[in-house]
Amino acid sequence: MAEQGTTRFEQVVLPHLDDAYTLACYLLRDQHDAQDAVQEAVLRALRYFDGFRGEDARAWLLTIVRNYCYTWKKGRATDRSTVAFSDTADHVADVRATDDLVIQSTESERVKAAVDALPDELREVIVLRELNEMSYREISEVVGVPIGTVMSRLSRGRNRLAEALGADSRRAG
Repeated sequence: MAEQGTTRFEQVVLPHLDDAYTLACYLLRDQHDAQDAVQEAVLRALRYFDGFRGEDARAWLLTIVRNYCYTWKKGRATDRSTVAFSDTADHVADVRATDDLVIQSTESERVKAAVDALPDELREVIVLRELNEMSYREISEVVGVPIGTVMSRLSRGRNRLAEALGADSRRAG
């Protein structure tokens, strides 16, 4: 690939790596596998970047990540069922702040566990909409289903999350 093409790739595709990693983490349920999947997906994206015609780069990359993750999962014999997230700092001096962080961390872990328990087709649309803030159209492109199906899956996913999190939690979304 020419130098100009590489520069364009870096400008157009690489800003979406965080979204790609978030999606891969939720689909593969393992941070290390997600890192490997994103790396492989980016290499594939770079390899086929000449065919990219300036559509939505984020949707294009996330489609590659999604497809690679599902291919990866099919080829794996073992299923790892957790994703380790660390939202808190290692050292906190203020005891009240520590309590708040523990409460926040516990609630965050509950939400992540509830999302993780969703079936793949519901989990991916929830992650794309709520975490990556994609439009229904973008999700439709990434997942390869009509917008109505995206809306239906979002509704079912949000209902399951609300049910899993209990009456004391706000309805997801």
